[in-house]
Amino acid sequence: MAHPLFSLATKPDMRHLVYQNGENRLEIAPSILGLPTIKDKDILIFCISQLMHMKNRGEKIGKRVRFSARELSIATNRPVGGDHYKRLEQAFKRLQGTQFTTTIRTGKKPGVKIFSLVDQAGFVMQEDTWRLDYCEVVLSDWLMRAIEANEVVTITNDYFRLRRPLDRRIYEIARKHCCEQKKWQIWLPNLQNKTGSNAPLKKFRLNIRQI
Repeated sequence: MAHPLFSLATKPDMRHLVYQNGENRLEIAPSILGLPTIKDKDILIFCISQLMHMKNRGEKIGKRVRFSARELSIATNRPVGGDHYKRLEQAFKRLQGTQFTTTIRTGKKPGVKIFSLVDQAGFVMQEDTWRLDYCEVVLSDWLMRAIEANEVVTITNDYFRLRRPLDRRIYEIARKHCCEQKKWQIWLPNLQNKTGSNAPLKKFRLNIRQI
């Protein structure tokens, strides 16, 4: 949540990004459909939530998560129908195809990691009717280490009611840094770097004022 892994753009974002924050370095190489978006992240939030619920109940968890498209839509406040499945397929491709190189630790283990956010993703169909049976996502080891180490915080369901990508990103940053403190301050250029916004600083300042 503290690092800009997801694009705020609403059109295909083909930038190759490099971020540096202290000893943490992050390089992101886009998929053929561009970088994963902040809306694509909904899928990961949903999957992580399912695993954390199971973990908190004392159940065994693994990297493979199955769910219906309708369950995902209801949980993340998305419309059902239309080109929903096509958008979901494109999100899967961005999440699986984008490559991350980072020194950011998960599970307290240092090192340089090269990975995608998900190892696999797709749809499983019913054999007799060829209708969608369920969606399946296999999370990366990098994400699983964070889940197993409880490096996860709760977010409000109202997060999914935020439509503008920057609104969501500002919420994430505030949630991350105000977990154990009532107040947190940051210089505006540093905040822009944390959001991943590539807008001119003057425009970014206006956007923050509007929020």
